[in-house]
Formats: sequence, structure tokens, C-alpha cells
Amino acid sequence: MITKRALKTLEFDKVRAQVANFCTSSLGSAQLDVLEPSIIYDEVVRLLDEMDEGLSLLRVRGNVPMGGIFDVRGHAKRAQIGGMLSPIELMEIASTIRASRVLRQFFEAVEETEDINIPYFIERKQAIPILTALEHEIIACIDDNGAVLDSASIQLRTIRQQLRSQENRVREKLDGYIRGKNASKMLSDTIITIRNDRFVIPVKQEYRGNYGGIVHDQSSSGQTLFIEPAAIVQANNEIRQLKMNENEEIERILLMLSLEVQNVAHDLFGVVQILGEIDVILAKAKYGQANNCTKPVVNEKGMIRLVKARHPLLNIEEAVANTIEFGDDITAIVITGPNTGGKTVTLKTIGLCTLMAQAGVPIPVLDGSEIAVFDQIFADIGDEQSIEQSLSTFSSHMVNIVDILSKFDEQSLVLFDELGAGTDPQEGAALAISILDEVHGRGARVMATTHYPELKAYGFNRPGVANASVEFDVESLSPTYKLLIGVPGRSNAFEISKRLGLPAHIIKHAQSFTGTDRHEVESMIASLETSRKKSEKDAEQSAELRIESEKIREDLTNQLQQHEDQKDKLEQKAKDKARKIVEEAKRQAEGIIAELRSMQKNAQYVVKDHELIDVRKRLEKAAPENTVLKKQQQIKEREKTLTQGDEVKVLSYGQKGILLDKVSSTQWTVQIGILKMKLDESDLQYIKPEKQKQTFAMTHVKGRDTYVKLELDLRGERYDDAVLRAEKYIDDAVLSNYNQVSIIHGKGTGALRQGIQQFLKKHSRVKSYRFGESSEGGHGVTIVELK
Repeated sequence: MITKRALKTLEFDKVRAQVANFCTSSLGSAQLDVLEPSIIYDEVVRLLDEMDEGLSLLRVRGNVPMGGIFDVRGHAKRAQIGGMLSPIELMEIASTIRASRVLRQFFEAVEETEDINIPYFIERKQAIPILTALEHEIIACIDDNGAVLDSASIQLRTIRQQLRSQENRVREKLDGYIRGKNASKMLSDTIITIRNDRFVIPVKQEYRGNYGGIVHDQSSSGQTLFIEPAAIVQANNEIRQLKMNENEEIERILLMLSLEVQNVAHDLFGVVQILGEIDVILAKAKYGQANNCTKPVVNEKGMIRLVKARHPLLNIEEAVANTIEFGDDITAIVITGPNTGGKTVTLKTIGLCTLMAQAGVPIPVLDGSEIAVFDQIFADIGDEQSIEQSLSTFSSHMVNIVDILSKFDEQSLVLFDELGAGTDPQEGAALAISILDEVHGRGARVMATTHYPELKAYGFNRPGVANASVEFDVESLSPTYKLLIGVPGRSNAFEISKRLGLPAHIIKHAQSFTGTDRHEVESMIASLETSRKKSEKDAEQSAELRIESEKIREDLTNQLQQHEDQKDKLEQKAKDKARKIVEEAKRQAEGIIAELRSMQKNAQYVVKDHELIDVRKRLEKAAPENTVLKKQQQIKEREKTLTQGDEVKVLSYGQKGILLDKVSSTQWTVQIGILKMKLDESDLQYIKPEKQKQTFAMTHVKGRDTYVKLELDLRGERYDDAVLRAEKYIDDAVLSNYNQVSIIHGKGTGALRQGIQQFLKKHSRVKSYRFGESSEGGHGVTIVELK
């Protein structure tokens, strides 16, 4: 268990207070007031995973509905012992139940529609007791303002109706008084008011005898009396009785509802507990969003790796981020140097980040950070002078250190600030070394700060120990608060004095007293700092490149996987579609074959041309279409060299035509119906002539030796001859697989045009017909679309 002293020293209570600011209810705030770090590894992992779910939920949905929640545990306890709850208390219970229902529905919607995994929230959703029946009962009786509704019971509605009716009668009687002819003289004001829950009128003192009745009050000056006239005393008595009846009925309703609350009090405690837990999780997540915090990886090996860590209680813009790593090969770090520069902040950063992570709170570090779960955290930080015990600062620190040494083990994190300070420097340094040896030797993770120069060499001759210091900028004469792992602190007194203008001969004379060894050590430290800066810069660039390359690799892996998945889906879809097409084609072909066999058996039956055409069309439609081969065929057809007389399809118009002559290297004159147009060769697609010869068991259709034109000119023909020619032409066009043809009949009187269109209307192979456009011949031409 983490000691209260460590929590107070590292200011964990201030972090709790900051997180509590993000709670939406008193339930969450109450739970955060008693939040403490866990020392159980699995529990810490769960706490951080729950918080991470909250971050994901806020990132995807923006917010979670947590309004209308009240701490109703006190109400439920009173109901348990038979107390009557007030309308406001009952309304708060209904509001809390409603909030739990809305939250449950929200999680169900997220589970069904969102691409995020929230198992911990779903687990809590399933644990929320369903108290909808109680919510509806309370809402049916009490409104949002805590007033009991007329609809709460039939008796209450009846009483209130009688009460309103009686009050109206009293007001009508009193209106007669205040509108009387002497009212302005005898009344102080022409109003009806209430005193002692009874309707009265303000009467001047000298006219009190004119009204009789009961005096209930008087003005401060004594000039006005508030009188209940004798004529309405009985009516007021009835109103009072009705109000008593109303109060009795309201109490009955409230007792009934309180009994319902009593029956589910245990479930209400469960609702409050779960809503509070959810509020705490979301408050942690919101705190993390607001302070650029992340979820660290947790381990049981005592390893700490904080990437660009900031002190949680310092301003984001001002705090200097440091990367701190120890606990594996290095289990002890000694930060040396003068008493400035943020050594204490570094200790508190490590300790507070560890406490936060073990409490499930995100910490102000970058992704990739790692934190250990410690059974105990000890911190001896700050000036502690006990006035009550008459102890000096050194003695107070030593009392604390003695307590730490009696309790820590290998699963502990120990933080010492200015170890050995407050006494003789030589003895203090010796004590500091001995204490560090004891803590480090027993396997605990320890970080200590000291300004004793004797400890600068401590990390060089002990395995598992590293020196560190906080960088100091001699140019600006101020610390940079940047932690330097592996580099001991060095004195900057001579450099600072020189910058401030101390004469050079005095500085040189002072240096003569420090000794050769001291100069060599300081030079070594300066060289280490220079090397450290260069390697740190190179490491940062390498880390950035590594992160970028890993991200690219991950993106490419995801894209490849998505591509493979999509390919598999498309292949399966294509197979299913092809199978359905083939099955449908087989079914249609079998039907057509059966029909042909039936015709063949009927030997006397003569197969007509249009029946053969229909069968042929149906067989063609039954055959599965290979779109890939079709596209390849179209490309080949377009690539064929065009020659005069070829039949082509004009792509831009969707019409068939005949090539008349080539007018340039890229243009042809094309006959489309009765029109001749110059078109670019890229707009033309070659149409391979179809063979018309087909053989069936019942008859024989000879192929045509002559080319069937795309239009039939009937101008000047008699009606009967024109219809015969049109009928033969339509049959020839169908055999030639034409989709559209033109019949030229001219405008004239319109008789031929009407006759031709009547014929087309009845023809079984005609799909539709229309007059030509202005570019196609207008009303002198009928464009026929064939089946």
C-alpha cells in the first residue's frame, strides 16, 4: 500500500482535484476524493485500459450523455427505514434512473454502429439495474420542478378541481366588495390578498365595522386592516378543509412512491455506484485530452521509461520535457550539481507519474512510455523541520529516512532529495553514499539528488548506478531544467563569476586552490556534456526516422491486407454472380430447347420467320455475357482499319451507319439514315457483318446476299404497296440484327404517315417508334426501334 506521506509529499491530492474538475456529477467527484493508486498489476492494467476506452469513446463520439445524475444514496437509505421522501427527492431518483437508461442506450448504439471496442463500458452497461418502472411511476406523479401532478391520483384531481372552483367563488364574492360604490372610500386598495391562507381585503381602520368578519393582519402603520368578511368565512373554511384533504392525499402518494423506492433501494445503490465509476473513467480521459497525456505501458519488472515527461502540475507551455529511463540495467540514479536547476522537479515527476499511472490516470508523456507497478513508493523531499519535536532539518530528514529503511523492499521506488544535507559536508556525503548502497543493494529502484561533489564519482565505480545532472546555461546564467543522464553535475561558479565581471586574476587565484584533480574532473564533465548533446541530437533524429518508417510500414501492411481482403471478396462475389448467370442461362436454354422439340414433333406445323427470329433472340439473351471478352473485342474492332462500305457504329449518337468515303486522314463521310455527316474516325466503331444463314430441323432460312439498308424510302408509294414493303423491310431488318431503322414517308397529306405508324403499332417486332429529329428529317421520317 502506498503511504499517505508519499501521496502528500508528491502532491497526488492536487492531481485528484484537477481530474475531479472534469466530473459531471457529485458521484464521480466523491469517488475521486478517495482515489488511491493500486499496487496490484492486473488492477492497474484494467484501470488504464478503462481510461483508454474512455479516450477512444470521446475521440469518436465527442461526448457521453451524463446529465441529470444525482447522489440519491441518502434518499434510498431514508426510504429503507420507512421515511417519506419529498417530491424533489423523488424527482432526483427518477432523473438518475433516466440518466442510467439513456447511458445504457448510448452504449448499445455504440456497440452496434461504431468501429471501436469498449468491453469495459459494455460490462458496466450490462450491470446497471433496470428501474424503468419506478422512473415512470415517479414521472407520472411528479413534474421536473418537484410538484405533485393532478394526474397522480383520481382523488387528488377531484380535490384540486373542487379547490379551484371554491376559490373562484370566493374571489367572485370579494370582487363584489372591491367593485362596490363605496370601495374606493373604505378600502386602502382595490385588491384581493391572502393572509394566514385565507382570502381577505384591505380595509381602512375607520371602516372596519362596515364589513364585519375576522381581522387577520394590519399594515405597519395600523391604518389598514386585512379583513375576512363574514360572508366568506364559511367559504374560506371549506377551502382550508380542501387544502388539508389535498395535503393528506399528497402524503399518501409520496408514501406510496417511497415504498416503491424502498423495494429497489439496493438496486439504486448499484446504479449510483456504476454511474460514479463511469463518471470517474470519463473524467480521467477528459483530463488526459486536456493535458496531452497518454496511456503508458505497464510492467512488473521495475522498469521506468518516461518519454518527454512533464511535471503534471506545471503549466504545459512552461514545463520542460525530459526523457527518464532506468530500472533495467540501471536501478539507481544520482543527480548531482548545485541547488538550482530542477533536480527536485525531476524526482517529483517520476514519483507523481508513477502514482497517477497506478491510479489509472493518463500521464503527461509521449507514446511509448513505460511505467512499473511498485508495492511501495517512498519520498523524502523538501525542507522538513519539526518545531513540535524540536528537530532540525537534518534530524527530520533522518527520521523519515530511518522509517523508509525499515519498510522498503525490492518492489519499492525510493526518492531522496538532497540526501545527507543539513550537516557537515564530509559526514553528510559519507552518510549519503552508505544509504544509497543500502537501498540499491537490496534491489529497490532509487533516485537521489545531492549537491555533494563526493557523489559525482559514485556512479562510475558501482554497477547498476548512473550519474545525472540538470543542464545549466552559462550564457544566460539560468538552468535549462534539461536532465542529462550519464553526466554528473559540475560547478559553474567560475564561469558565472567571469560572466558577471569578476576580475580574471581573482578567478585564476581561486582555481589554484581547487587542485589538479578537480580541474581534470571538471574538464571531463564538460567533454561529456558536449558528447551527450551531439549523441542526443543524433538519437532524436534516428528516433523520428524510425517512428516514421514504422508508421509507413504499418500503413503499407494495412493497405496490403485490405487489398487481399477486398480481392477475396470480389473473387467470391464474381464466382457467385457467374454461377447464378450460368444457372439462369441453362434454365432459359432448356426451356427454349423443349419448345423447339415440341415444334419438331408437330410435323404439320410450319415455323414462321418471326418465330425463328424470336427463338434466336432468346437463345442469344440466355447466353452469359463475358464483359471482359466483350471489351477486348470492342477494342479490336476499333483498332481495325476502316474501309469504304464498312458498317460502323457512331459512338457519340449510338446509331449505325455506312462509310461512304474518307475525306481526310482522320475523318469519314458517314451515311446515317437519310443524313450524311463528317465524323472523326475515333468516334466510329467497326461492326462485323453478321451471317444470316441458320438451319433448324423444321425449315431453312437462306442468308441474304444483298445488304439491308438502315432506311426504307416509301415516298410516292400507294398505301397497300407501302405497307407490304414496310412489313418485308422490318423482317429483313430484324434478321440483320438492326436495333433501329428509319422509314421515310414524307410529309404530304399525312395519310401515308398515319398508315405506316398504324402498321408499326401492331407489329410484334417493333419496340417503339417516333418522328425524326430536325437533323433526321423531322415529321417526314419515322424512327423505328426494334426488339
